[in-house]
Amino acid sequence: MDNNGNNFEILIKQGVKIPCTDGVVIDPSARIGEGTVIYPCTIIKEGCVTGKNCVIGPGTVLYKTRVGDGSVLDSVHSEEAVIGSGVTAGPFVHIRPGSVIKDGVKLGNFVEIKNSEIGEKTAVSHLTYVGDSDVGRGVNFGCGTVTVNFNGKEKNRCKIGDNAFIGCNTNLIAPVEIGDRAYTAAGSTITDDVPPDSLAIARARQVVKAEWVKKKKPYRE
Repeated sequence: MDNNGNNFEILIKQGVKIPCTDGVVIDPSARIGEGTVIYPCTIIKEGCVTGKNCVIGPGTVLYKTRVGDGSVLDSVHSEEAVIGSGVTAGPFVHIRPGSVIKDGVKLGNFVEIKNSEIGEKTAVSHLTYVGDSDVGRGVNFGCGTVTVNFNGKEKNRCKIGDNAFIGCNTNLIAPVEIGDRAYTAAGSTITDDVPPDSLAIARARQVVKAEWVKKKKPYRE
């Protein structure tokens, strides 16, 4: 028994791998599957169940979270959520209460998921917020996507169909529905539903003013 009250010897005998116990805290109620590796600075709080052959940490914090087999959680904070099998998440991912991350999902760096269901094999690769949304399988989120789900009075939901492609820097203004296999162009602010197999472009046209700098001489030489 270590100073934090964790019986690492018992876990190791059950097939859990803890190569370095520095900063590792595991609640006695937590269940951890055989073959799972726990890296330093990981805290597994009460109500957690982790499957077999996972990699948890470094720097991961789990609270009332279920994790399937073979998932990799690198610097992930998850509360009151369900994470499926074969999920890769991190580094620096926040999974907030009410979220269900299904099998094979990829959550990349600086991603936040809140009260949403993310379908199988969907990729949310980086710098994206998905809140109060129902996302299908095989969806690709471009960098910088935001679901705009709060209007100042109430939360609204977005629905994104299977195999949709959300272009970089897209704002989805809830409530809005993106159909199966639909695309949004990069830099779009989507306020209306997009039918299946369609492309939505919602951005101003570029205007180039030749020689403007020479005429105006703005701000600096």
